[in-house]
Amino acid sequence: MAETPSPAPTPSTAPPTAPAAAPAALPGGFKPVVSFEEFAKLDLRVAKVVEAVAHPSADRLLKLKVDDGSGVPRQICAGIREYVKAEDLVGKSIVIAANLAPRTIRGEESRGMLLAASDAPKDAGGGERRLALIAPEWGIAPGSVVS
Repeated sequence: MAETPSPAPTPSTAPPTAPAAAPAALPGGFKPVVSFEEFAKLDLRVAKVVEAVAHPSADRLLKLKVDDGSGVPRQICAGIREYVKAEDLVGKSIVIAANLAPRTIRGEESRGMLLAASDAPKDAGGGERRLALIAPEWGIAPGSVVS
């Protein structure tokens, strides 16, 4: 007797498997997914803080002058004044987003953004919010690319 060929596989009629459970929500929630190409547009660099002072028109801001390796000092305004003393930043290396469009914040131009992590969103009421600056673990020259 000749064998009959098996029928071609058909799509399963079983309900689709439930998606994997999402990780527990982080403070502030997750942001939308971006493509690698979009992420690659960010120019993350090491910068050394050469000067840090209180912003003259904002209680929460520090005005930082940083060496980003370009040979031209860069000013960044950062909302970290309640977490970090200005004098403690001078001489420290930090990570910045160097290619953000300039923005005027309370009359002062900010040309970039310093990267920091926190354990609660900025607008979370009550409780203590901690902040940690993103910085290289050991000495690396200003202007070094972060990837």
